[in-house]
Amino acid sequence: MRMASLLFHDVFLSDPRESGFASPAADRYKLSLPEFEEQLRGLARAEFPCVLTVDDGGVSFYTVAADRFEALGWRAHALVTTDRIGKTGFLTAAQIRELDARGHTIGSHSATHPARFSACPVAEMLREWTRSLRVLEDILGHEVTTASVPGGYFSSDVARTAQESGIRTLFTSEPTTRVSRERGCLIMGRFTVRPGAREDYCARIVSPPARTRQVEWAGWNAKKLIKPLLGSTYARVADWLLAP
Repeated sequence: MRMASLLFHDVFLSDPRESGFASPAADRYKLSLPEFEEQLRGLARAEFPCVLTVDDGGVSFYTVAADRFEALGWRAHALVTTDRIGKTGFLTAAQIRELDARGHTIGSHSATHPARFSACPVAEMLREWTRSLRVLEDILGHEVTTASVPGGYFSSDVARTAQESGIRTLFTSEPTTRVSRERGCLIMGRFTVRPGAREDYCARIVSPPARTRQVEWAGWNAKKLIKPLLGSTYARVADWLLAP
């Protein structure tokens, strides 16, 4: 089975720190409103099915993105870092309930967003998933079975602990259309939409031919080789390189 899934983060009007996590590393995934709308216009013209996901739980899903998705007849997955609910720049419990009622899928992005999720002890991974799911289920009043992996650090233990916590669909950051099943979880890769992407990036991802997807996959695997070499310093190095 194959399906193109797109990964967005926050959308900002004038300052990337209006929504979501505040760091140079986080900012490199945030789109300005004109960039976001440009990608949606291209995607609408492409007319190919895809899955829309938004990570972190920043408030811009509610204030900016949801209305624009809905205007096109679309619904998306809001994947929430639950320890940030109600904090400045993040979704509130009331906003999460409203988005759920409007047809968007609410899921977990872990409780605390560990810097290297796959390096966490198995017991900690399980706590992250379980605690975040319980928070969301208490807010929504129904079962939550969808999640995404923080930072893209995926492993078989990540899949196993997700399955044990009750997650049935788990999004990774691997740029692939391949959908697999591992330890009872449906595993879906995603293509990350970054600022500065060409205006038809999303359209090229979801539409044949596959050249843009192949380029993304090659770049992601090159980065995958670098991350283990830098270990826990990877996030700090990324912040330093991207600092103004």
